[in-house]
Amino acid sequence: MAELTEPRKRKSEETAPAQKRDRKGAARPNILVTGTPGVGKTRAAEAIAARLGLQRLGVSELAKSLKAFEEFDEARQCQVLDEDRVLDAMEPDLGRGGFVVDYHACELFPERWFDLVLVLRVGTETLYDRLTARGYPEPKLQENLQCEIMQVVLEEAREAYAAEVVVELRNESEADLEATLARVAAWRDAWNN
Repeated sequence: MAELTEPRKRKSEETAPAQKRDRKGAARPNILVTGTPGVGKTRAAEAIAARLGLQRLGVSELAKSLKAFEEFDEARQCQVLDEDRVLDAMEPDLGRGGFVVDYHACELFPERWFDLVLVLRVGTETLYDRLTARGYPEPKLQENLQCEIMQVVLEEAREAYAAEVVVELRNESEADLEATLARVAAWRDAWNN
């Protein structure tokens, strides 16, 4: 698991200041909060944004506001995202920096957009309870439990982003959330210097 004590750079950019790595002129970082549905991404992203004075951008909410869906997936009981429309809408903001983005998938975003990728994890009992409370149908609930067990989102993040920016964090309790907030604030302070 990557440490969150200071920002890390890609090997090709070891000497470049972190804030100038990919988004030239960006004065504030972008953070992606991702994980299996039910791990607490929205709540964590809202708390991180509030603590750091950044803006939260929920991809699902953006897609709904744009009506950016290709179809409805009957088997999963959810809309299929029109990725191109959503990414086009996000690009101007993410290029400037200062955003905490939350979404259950991470590989669709350009690597250059994010300075830190947080993959939230919870135990399967906690996840089961949260998804059951949301009324997930049994097949969808089981698919998401399997994704968490198999670390699907974590592996996708590791494949899509530089290893040094991907951080796995537990998010089962208020104490976990507070620890995450403290670690991310320390990371941001180091990023600014």
